[in-house]
Amino acid sequence: MPLIIDIHTHVYPPAYMEMLRARKTVPYVHDPSNNKDPRLIILSSDDDPSIPIDQRGRPVDSSYWDINVKLAFMRQHGINCSVISLANPWLDFIEPSEAQIWAERINNNLEETCAGANKAADPRNALAFDQKETLFAMGALPLSAPSSDVVVNEIKRLKTLPHLRGVIMGTSGLGQGLDDATLDPVWQALQDTDTLMFLHPHYGLPDEAFGGSDATSRYGHVLPLALGFPLETTIAVTRMLLSGVFDRFPRLKILLAHSGGTLPFLAGRIDSCIHHERKFISGGGDVQGPRRSVWDVLKTNIYLDAVVYGKPGLEAAMAASGADRLLFGTDHPFFPPLDSKEGDWPSVTTNYKAIHSTFDTNSETVADVLGGNAARILNLKR
Repeated sequence: MPLIIDIHTHVYPPAYMEMLRARKTVPYVHDPSNNKDPRLIILSSDDDPSIPIDQRGRPVDSSYWDINVKLAFMRQHGINCSVISLANPWLDFIEPSEAQIWAERINNNLEETCAGANKAADPRNALAFDQKETLFAMGALPLSAPSSDVVVNEIKRLKTLPHLRGVIMGTSGLGQGLDDATLDPVWQALQDTDTLMFLHPHYGLPDEAFGGSDATSRYGHVLPLALGFPLETTIAVTRMLLSGVFDRFPRLKILLAHSGGTLPFLAGRIDSCIHHERKFISGGGDVQGPRRSVWDVLKTNIYLDAVVYGKPGLEAAMAASGADRLLFGTDHPFFPPLDSKEGDWPSVTTNYKAIHSTFDTNSETVADVLGGNAARILNLKR
């Protein structure tokens, strides 16, 4: 059996749950009075006063915070190693004065969780993937801190924690998007420390793009999750490209959630629009456009997870970045089976089937996508 590594799998560690339970504004966790699972409210559209508070957001059972449930899920689906990360909205909402404290506390929580699960394994060398489930983590950054120095220092500190293998970020950056020039010290630190950044959406598109609150009441989360999240990722990375982030930091490494959103499919259109833009110097204007093409960035700076649930999406991802930059993920504990918690998760088995159908004539490539690429890129050794 090939080594299987899940690089897109979320955990709300104890410190994070404690913080969310103490809040009354989005994001927050509400404990219903009917003794059912807590409710997680992370999208502003879920915090509708017309909805009873015990019905807002989504129920979050122990799979969100109990690491033993995570390990059982891994065993059930044949996953040898998981690289866990905090789920959205990370620490974007933290008060500036508390950002550093919470980042350190939560990242230490993640390190302790991985260390506890990996007692029998050396986290830096020969991991017994074939004998037990193994955990690593992506750290969270104190992006709301009053100074980028705080963020930079946490990036450097994470390199001293044996089980941390990267960082996870949303698309707001320091609050102005990822093309914000004040993020340059953060990009510099990520490049200097050779730290992978896992970019994950959260804010999506405005509700108006989908028909407003009426559409939400009719269609639930389908539009914002299926369309809003992928487009959010595509827009964020394109803004980075247009602002020259990849020109200034050519060794930046970014893993994009959900196979890069629509970026692999729209790369050619983005490249054409850049080429024909008259505002850019190359088109006769006075604005410096990106010096590198989106295709070059996709094959040099970008890695893509395989959480796209279908062969056409994986083929686009492979064509854009290459099969050697494609990594298996589950998005656990989101998208659980609705009929029974005991059976296999369709959201996971669908990804397995898509990978095998896309690369069915090349078992070596299948093995690379399922785990070999992640082991190499994140320095996880069997």
